[in-house]
Amino acid sequence: MSQPILRLALPSPLRRLFDYLPPAGTAHTALKPGVRLRVPFGRRDVVGVLVEVVAHSEVPPDKLRPALDLLDAQPPLPPALFRLCLWTAQYYQHSLGDTLSWALPVLLRQGEPAEARQERFWHATRDARPEDPRLSRAPRQREALKTILQHPHGVAHALLGQLQLSRDALEPLMQKGLVRVETRRRQQQRDHHGSWLLQAELPLNSEQQAAFNAIRAGLGAFHAFLLAGVTGSGKTEVYLQLIHQVIASGKQALVLIPEINLGPQTLARFAKRFNARIALLHSNVNDRERLDAWLAARDGEADIIIGTRSALFTPMRHPGLIILDEEHDASYKQQEGLRYHARDLAVVRARQEHVPIVLGSATPSLESLHNAHAGRYALLKLTRRAGDAQPPRFMRLDVKSRPLDAGISGPLQQAMAQTLAAGQQVLVFLNRRGFAPSLICHDCGWLSQCPRCDARMTLHQRHNELRCHHCGHAERPPRNCPKCNRVDLRPIGAGTERAEERLTTLFPDFPVLRIDRDSTSRKGSMEALLHRINRGEPCVLVGTQMLAKGHHFPRVTLVAILDADGGLFSADFRASERMAQLIVQVAGRAGRAEEPGKVIIQTHLADHPLLVQLTEDGYFAFAAQALSERRAAGLPPFSHLALLRAEAHRPGQAEDFLDQACGHAESLLETLGLEGIELLGPVPAPMERRAGRFRAQLLLQGNARAPLHRLMAAWVPLLEQLPGSRAVRWSLDVDPIDLF
Repeated sequence: MSQPILRLALPSPLRRLFDYLPPAGTAHTALKPGVRLRVPFGRRDVVGVLVEVVAHSEVPPDKLRPALDLLDAQPPLPPALFRLCLWTAQYYQHSLGDTLSWALPVLLRQGEPAEARQERFWHATRDARPEDPRLSRAPRQREALKTILQHPHGVAHALLGQLQLSRDALEPLMQKGLVRVETRRRQQQRDHHGSWLLQAELPLNSEQQAAFNAIRAGLGAFHAFLLAGVTGSGKTEVYLQLIHQVIASGKQALVLIPEINLGPQTLARFAKRFNARIALLHSNVNDRERLDAWLAARDGEADIIIGTRSALFTPMRHPGLIILDEEHDASYKQQEGLRYHARDLAVVRARQEHVPIVLGSATPSLESLHNAHAGRYALLKLTRRAGDAQPPRFMRLDVKSRPLDAGISGPLQQAMAQTLAAGQQVLVFLNRRGFAPSLICHDCGWLSQCPRCDARMTLHQRHNELRCHHCGHAERPPRNCPKCNRVDLRPIGAGTERAEERLTTLFPDFPVLRIDRDSTSRKGSMEALLHRINRGEPCVLVGTQMLAKGHHFPRVTLVAILDADGGLFSADFRASERMAQLIVQVAGRAGRAEEPGKVIIQTHLADHPLLVQLTEDGYFAFAAQALSERRAAGLPPFSHLALLRAEAHRPGQAEDFLDQACGHAESLLETLGLEGIELLGPVPAPMERRAGRFRAQLLLQGNARAPLHRLMAAWVPLLEQLPGSRAVRWSLDVDPIDLF
């Protein structure tokens, strides 16, 4: 019988499989699709995943190299998750090897065993006694044996130091047959004992109860639910009670959240409620902890899995429910490498694994609302806040002709002073980090431009540097204007640093807490800030959209939005949707307890129809209008997009590549007889130069999804063969959410 050929997916951007011979001495029955093998690839060794075993290869036999090692007895990924990776690679036109790498924890990509850690435990043997005559002249050994005897389940090797035990004392005891070493899994399967609840469940109001009943009735099969609840309506309590039902039936629940910073508070809330095993997975968890949590979920040893978008690929032995909170959040879309959308993939996974999925948000995406209107999702609404909390009152504050002090108007300062004097908290929202958006020369008009991007650098006064938020370039601010050599350099605009500085001066008797990416970069800093806020003392919170997501601040009664005009005139068709979501989410932090809340929106366009509709009629009235406009314009979700981006070191290279790509696409449209697809471009990217590279893009827009994907399937292999493609870095973004 001829030797089988192994077709492997390797961590490479190349959209193809690679052929190898089996490792020497490996039984054919051990070569199961999904197992990992270590193989030579170029000048290095890499870990690949076996996709299939075939009898023939197009590679000449003398060119085939044998794999080095078989790393698994069983595939690390369960069959359902392996199928999801195959679907993902095909849908997003991405390398299968790279897709599987995204799905596996880092240590598994590096070849670590796909098993829970083995740990050594020291035990006393059955006949061991401290009075053993062999210990009469060995007091240290005798004391060590006494300590071991006090732990009938054994002493973990890692804890020897804490018990003042040394190997110098234990090894002679082992030689005498008085102690033994047992190796066992660190995380062991254990039966659940007692109640699943550590804390009583809260009573549900009629709307919560109706949503809970509808979703509970769908457990055990695939159903998609859109839980659209106003901020503070108690969506999380519905999640918690559903999860109780799921884990009590012996199944597992996967909960996805948009931001790492929500992880600790979410974990704390779940840990207080459940007597259950909870695994937390996100990028701030170290590689070993992430692998342990991943394996615990796969082996059924974690009841609840909580994580950010990459946790979508966590295997579950007994899947029962998937919950995706803040489903509208753009953080669920991966913007580099495998450009998947965790929300959309979560729905695909739920369908493949025959479990229900709950998509929750106070401001659902227009795509999800469209799916609900089309009957693909069941729409469940929570229209009132939980308990006695009332929705906040909106006030549009026209700041035209008003003097602004670091972006803060006089009436807003008065409202803040009244709130603080009443012992309550104020939240000031400004979606700009740094001290000021730019530095300008008052004499000649020079602006602090990034040398590597078509963007201005932001002044960060605390670190005394100009920093580009697009490429990360940083430099010291000049003492003199580089253009005219004058010294009158002034910051223009306001960022969170400048607002913090000015608010500290305006309200010296109250702490001002800044929450943005700069102030929370250190480990534990976000938790420390949240702890101070939750003490309930009057203070001012100032920050970016990190403050808008899922936080519960019961003492915040005034929310101030310093500048609401940014999304009103953007060229991005999604800008108004994002602005509306952000305003509603930020506003939702106000008045979540007994005290009523107020939201002051500073704007130069107080009578703008969008702002009027949003503040007077609510988000769903805005969404209905926006969907009607999208339908008329033929924009998503009523059409489907793919964006081919290219960048190169020299001007013109990216456009030349895209011109060739466009020509091939036009030929394929004619050859395949595809209709309803437009090619828009190529054009320079809105920010043409970024991080020293010149960028351009080509947009594909289709009336239907199937013809667009048929075109891409034939088109992408041609792109890899285009002349000059090696000098250009290119990527295809299917269902892009950012066209800029």
